Amino acid sequence: MEHTGHSKFTNSFGVALSVACVANALLVIVKEKSPHVLASMKSLTGHHWITHCMAVILLFIVLGWGLFRVRGGEGLRLRPGTLAAVVVAGVLLNAFIIVGFYLIVG
Repeated sequence: MEHTGHSKFTNSFGVALSVACVANALLVIVKEKSPHVLASMKSLTGHHWITHCMAVILLFIVLGWGLFRVRGGEGLRLRPGTLAAVVVAGVLLNAFIIVGFYLIVG
């Protein structure tokens, strides 16, 4: 395996961060559009934001761990610049989805 300058954990959890960011934005929209989902999430933990955070964190951990185990435990291979672009894209997409939704709906 070629040296990429960071560990397989960094690659795997960096990609998981991007996916969790987009999932976060989509969950915000689903909660806003569906009173049933909002009520269900509130009933699980007492407040929908607690459930929301738990779901996003759980997705991040499970996906990061799963990606770390691909390729026989070698994890993902990404160059540092590629990983940085993936993380930045996920965070920006998260922001654009949420802001766009509230600009259109609100």
